[in-house]
Amino acid sequence: MYRVAKEQTPVDAAPPGLPAGHPDTSGAAPKLQWKLPAGWEEVPPGQIRAASFRVAGTGGKPADVSVVPLPGEAGSDLDNVNRWRGQVGLPPVAAEELPKLIQTVEIAHQQAPLYEQAGPVPGSSETNRILAAVLRRDGIAWFFKMTGDDALVAQQKPQFVQFLNSLNLAAPAEASALPPSHPPIGGAGMTPASTPAAQVGTPGAVHPRWEVPAGWQEAPGGQFLAAKFIIHGSGAEQAAVNVSSLRGEGGGLLNNVNRWRQQLGLGALAQDEADKLLTPLEVQGGKATMVDMSGTGAGSGQKTRLIGAIIRQGDDTWFYKLMGSEQVVEREKAAFAQFVKTAQYAGLK
Repeated sequence: MYRVAKEQTPVDAAPPGLPAGHPDTSGAAPKLQWKLPAGWEEVPPGQIRAASFRVAGTGGKPADVSVVPLPGEAGSDLDNVNRWRGQVGLPPVAAEELPKLIQTVEIAHQQAPLYEQAGPVPGSSETNRILAAVLRRDGIAWFFKMTGDDALVAQQKPQFVQFLNSLNLAAPAEASALPPSHPPIGGAGMTPASTPAAQVGTPGAVHPRWEVPAGWQEAPGGQFLAAKFIIHGSGAEQAAVNVSSLRGEGGGLLNNVNRWRQQLGLGALAQDEADKLLTPLEVQGGKATMVDMSGTGAGSGQKTRLIGAIIRQGDDTWFYKLMGSEQVVEREKAAFAQFVKTAQYAGLK
């Protein structure tokens, strides 16, 4: 296992390789851990990479592996895929074609899309292949990319997937490690001073005041959840409610709907397809957007239903997710909607 230690960058200075004024995620990003595949050589990352590797092939043709964390969404998957396609001499694809290119992999215990492109190197007789996976979590887009000789990258694909499966994003040891002017990521750096202790579902988190439905059991939510509840059904059936928040638009409706679809083993949708799944919900201080989807749980392999609500309040976007057994989710659907409607955001800092 390896840990990546990043030097602190002064708040007013741009990270190496980024334009002046570009936000730096080095002090706020979780620590990256991995298991190094056989035959891979770790090399100095440089510039904006968090990690970098070299894989030697026959005939002196190596492959390059990079890990790059960027703040926010860092572009849509469609834009990134078409940029990668251009690097191997392929024409761009339309939005409706993108779901056909998605291969799903597990990165840091979360389902993520993997894209594979191969084609001629512009201006050369050689053929290159690119494997690229994108993990969006807690306001950071992580890009994992292998590029190089077509045959070598194709041969190394199992090792690349194994590398992705081994990755872990360990939470920063101290929330105070964030630069003074950096906005909190998830619940990091927030204090419960304005919220009574009874309102706090996860230590150190701040969340709205709400009315918790009967039968919902409060549980520890981890580093980036404001609150978590477990709901039991008959036998071993259960569902969970997760609540989290991000600064700004939080990636937008489409990206979050597609992120939830990945958790259900479903393909990504284009904007017009996703719009058909969205319904409005009147809440205090505005409107929430609801989505209701069913599929197969990535971890359980069982039929799973997910109902999500996304609410923009001030400078933050709040995410509510009810996910689990189809029977339990159906039973709790009305209670979940009422829970979202009771949330009061006044006073949150």
